[in-house]
Amino acid sequence: MKKWIIRGAIAFVVLVVIVVVVIGLTLDSGVKKAVEYAGPKLTQVDVKLDSVSLSLLSGSGKIKGLVVGNPEGYKTPSAISLGLASLSLSPGSLFADKVVIKSINIEAPEITFETNLKQSNIGKILANVESVTGGGSKTQEPDKSAGASKKLQVDDVSVSGGKINVSVTGLAGKTVTVPLPTIHLSGLGQGPEGITGAELAKLLLVQIEKSAAQAAAGAVSDLSKQALGLGKDAEKTTTDSLNKATKGIGNIFKK
Repeated sequence: MKKWIIRGAIAFVVLVVIVVVVIGLTLDSGVKKAVEYAGPKLTQVDVKLDSVSLSLLSGSGKIKGLVVGNPEGYKTPSAISLGLASLSLSPGSLFADKVVIKSINIEAPEITFETNLKQSNIGKILANVESVTGGGSKTQEPDKSAGASKKLQVDDVSVSGGKINVSVTGLAGKTVTVPLPTIHLSGLGQGPEGITGAELAKLLLVQIEKSAAQAAAGAVSDLSKQALGLGKDAEKTTTDSLNKATKGIGNIFKK
């Protein structure tokens, strides 16, 4: 009897290990597929992800090579390029109604803020997200397949070491790069209802657009300096465009 119990216990432990390993192996690819499937539905642009590594035992993970494309009509290759993001979560919450994420740290993202003086690429993506989450002018129901149903609690989010490439249509193809101010959010989804992944993406995009618009407004003067090397006629045309750009970016920021 004792021997049977020992064998049963060993078999149970082996089964648990197998389940953890199988889930651990499939979770990484599952998350990658989910991001590349739900991401475009949420943002309405291409979303690509190089790799995901998650550990159920430690509750830690890393996301590498996330690239968010641009809406139709914008010329720059991408809107957001993310080299590395790390996260820490409570492993037990993965099987609960609300996943508890202790921290998300996004390191050195590269944001391309492209504007035609009427709207920016980041603003357009944000509008797309709002149309899905119900936060914009459209009132359609949130798309469950876009990650709107799973509840999250996110204790801390930080974005640091990033840069913004400012590109204004009509300024002779000139681009200027400025630092992205550090972004910090905390205490998200603390209540019983939590927060959805779509809502979290929206909050981050709001902060990114705000920081990018501020940086873009300040970068116009740098673009004007770059234009000084042009001929007089070209310089006058570019200066006029710069004046319009300054006003246009200001209007975007006020929206």
